[in-house]
Amino acid sequence: MANNQAGLINSSLGRKYLMALSGLFLCTFLVVHLVGNLQLFKDDEGKGFNTYTYFMTHNPLIMIVSYVNYALILLHVFVGLFLTIRNRKARPVPYKSYDQSKSSTWSSRNMGILGTLILIFLVIHMKTFWYEMHFGFVDTQLYGDDPIPYKDLYVVVTAAFSELWYVILYVISMFALGFHLYHGFSSGFQSLGLNHPRYMPAIKNLGIFVFAIVIPALFAAMPLYFYLIKI
Repeated sequence: MANNQAGLINSSLGRKYLMALSGLFLCTFLVVHLVGNLQLFKDDEGKGFNTYTYFMTHNPLIMIVSYVNYALILLHVFVGLFLTIRNRKARPVPYKSYDQSKSSTWSSRNMGILGTLILIFLVIHMKTFWYEMHFGFVDTQLYGDDPIPYKDLYVVVTAAFSELWYVILYVISMFALGFHLYHGFSSGFQSLGLNHPRYMPAIKNLGIFVFAIVIPALFAAMPLYFYLIKI
């Protein structure tokens, strides 16, 4: 078993499989995370969002999936960095006579840069929300006859989205995420060999419309909504 795992990590094909599987899992996480965060648009003084975050942090199954998600983020980052560094070492001087733009998209040629921007955002984002939720001093709210004290993370979100620098960072990062997924979503299926000509156009269209446009746009709308309208 150990030899098989080592072979998976050390082989070029194995690393591509790891990138594809971890990336597609993270795409699923994005959908779930977005659905929950859409509670921020409710005009209920944060009740929907606070009850959602309570469920996500107290349900045992969700907690296990969260830890798997954290591990896959790190795996995706480290394997991606390794592949980017290795590819650049393999071709330190670009071919002057070869126009890459004719055979590849801008996103595919800059996945390393886009991934780095997203990683920087994730570190700041986790500090702003995840760290405060677990280790910060957050006030609680009681709703009606419900005896459960809910951490008022809606207030934390409101405070973060009242800062212009954070709103700008968030929106720029969502643009980077969109470009990253523009190539990454369909590339993941190709790496796994799931690129049948009959289904690949639909997969590419799904990746472009849903993951490269709709999801990043809805995430970007949240800080803009708070900064321009709500606050």
